[in-house]
Amino acid sequence: MIECLILGDSIAVGTHQYRPECELIATNGINSHQWNKQNASHTLSATTTIISLGSNDHPGVRSLWELQQLRTKVVAQRVYWILPANNKDIQQMIQLIAQDYGDTVLPISRLQKDGVHPSWAGYRQLAENTK
Repeated sequence: MIECLILGDSIAVGTHQYRPECELIATNGINSHQWNKQNASHTLSATTTIISLGSNDHPGVRSLWELQQLRTKVVAQRVYWILPANNKDIQQMIQLIAQDYGDTVLPISRLQKDGVHPSWAGYRQLAENTK
């Protein structure tokens, strides 16, 4: 089992900048449906797993189902979810899934001007909170 795995979108990519020891399976701009489809064959087993998905989901994506499907494939001692800053509905979905599994939810506290991505200080803080 690997020590650390980061899954998701551009926020996962940014988080990896401050957790370079982690393995990264992420694509900029990807939504949860695309991520699941693209990464169906990956083994998702690590001591610590960090997930950032949902920021790019749109009404055509069955976000709750997709995020639940992802979580059923993750085998980890600790799982951290980074909450999308731009969508309250998906935040609630992630909170429900995390609660079911005993995972930790991390809000983005310092945002860039786009209102979606963390600032560099925000990425650093997310990385520290997952150690």
